[in-house]
Amino acid sequence: MEKLGILAGAGKLPVECARAAQQLGYEVYAVGLLPETDSEIANFSNDYANISVAQLDAILNYLKEKEVSRVTMIGKVTKELLFSGKVQPDARMLQLIMSLPDRSDDTIMMAFVRELAMNGIKAFDQTALIRKLIPKRGTISSREPTNVEKSDMEFGFFIAKELGRLDIGQTVVVKNRAVMALEAIEGTDACILRGGKLAGGGAVVTKVSKPNQDNRFDVPTVGKKTLEVMAEVGATALAIEADNTLMVDRAGMVAFAEEKGIAIVAM
Repeated sequence: MEKLGILAGAGKLPVECARAAQQLGYEVYAVGLLPETDSEIANFSNDYANISVAQLDAILNYLKEKEVSRVTMIGKVTKELLFSGKVQPDARMLQLIMSLPDRSDDTIMMAFVRELAMNGIKAFDQTALIRKLIPKRGTISSREPTNVEKSDMEFGFFIAKELGRLDIGQTVVVKNRAVMALEAIEGTDACILRGGKLAGGGAVVTKVSKPNQDNRFDVPTVGKKTLEVMAEVGATALAIEADNTLMVDRAGMVAFAEEKGIAIVAM
């Protein structure tokens, strides 16, 4: 059987990816990069190891020891870890970080991909095994967005694409065609909380892929937690990019949206 490695961050996506790989007959070797990595992934792996995302040498040594030559990097790993002191990089990771011209998402991830390649390990498309999680164009919730929400979705989509072009973030919060918040290093949930509170209810959240999205990393993802954070601040609608966004637990998201009256649209 062919071997696949999964470098797993937080959330349910790594579990879904491991399950799909196992069902397709692959040998799965998973690395939990964070304390928050869902331990359920071990149930769908031939072998599982917890190695901090900052321990680059240990990650590479594990993959080489298991003779893994193809990996996918999936799950949430926020860049703030580099600045918060929550993780201590090893000498190899520190050398990689210090060699970068900047600390933007794509710069960091491309350097990591190159480091893997130099060690005979190829990173592949995050969506390759889980395309079924990507929705087509259309309204996903039973409630259609209002005309005001549609207008905010269109405006938010444009702004989010510009944000992605600059490699800053993927999410914007809008109300009445005014930007309440732009996602940066804090991540999607914190962006929604900040923008939703400023809006005082009725905000629209839009999340899109970058114009030059590399599907080996940072494919936009939403899940039930996204809607829970929206409900906390009274946001009423979510727009995602059709054919380019991973939607985790679609049934759970739709059920929650029905309960809270949130409109979900794939644009």
